[in-house]
Amino acid sequence: MKSQETGWLGNMLGWGQRRQQQVSEILYGNAVEMARAPSFFADHGVADTVDGRFDALALVVALIMRRLKDCGEAGQDLSQQLFDTMFADMDLSLREMGAGDIGVAKRVRVMAEGFMGRLDAYASALDSRDRVALGAALQRNLLRGDGEAGDPLIDFVLGLEARIADIDADLLLKGRLG
Repeated sequence: MKSQETGWLGNMLGWGQRRQQQVSEILYGNAVEMARAPSFFADHGVADTVDGRFDALALVVALIMRRLKDCGEAGQDLSQQLFDTMFADMDLSLREMGAGDIGVAKRVRVMAEGFMGRLDAYASALDSRDRVALGAALQRNLLRGDGEAGDPLIDFVLGLEARIADIDADLLLKGRLG
């Protein structure tokens, strides 16, 4: 698939060069689109800030990685590649925002650790179907303590999880979310 077919991905990780997109990059681009859904921000109280956008993206990527674990070895490999792609993009984004070279690696490491904590909290709550634990994880991470993660947000996330869970494995392994 050529980068022109994936919109803004043409510059992502390619520093402006046209090249073939890796499946993980296509999947990441689709995850970014999903995380930018206006309902996150307008309907569910996620701050439309750099941090809020990161938190929405972290949730979507966590849900995708959770689904990929059910896709065999190829899914596990793609899950790791998706993680790597996400944090390579975070590194590039921080540099483009003017962060100094010395601080970027540390910031990206802190972001990756935060992501892994979110992944664990979301997966644990979803695996046990514990709405209270999911609400607490969403309030702590997605809302960063501002506002309450009530039933509408929990239902939204459960719907998003169901939507991702319903994606055919072959389609997902090609980077498609629907």
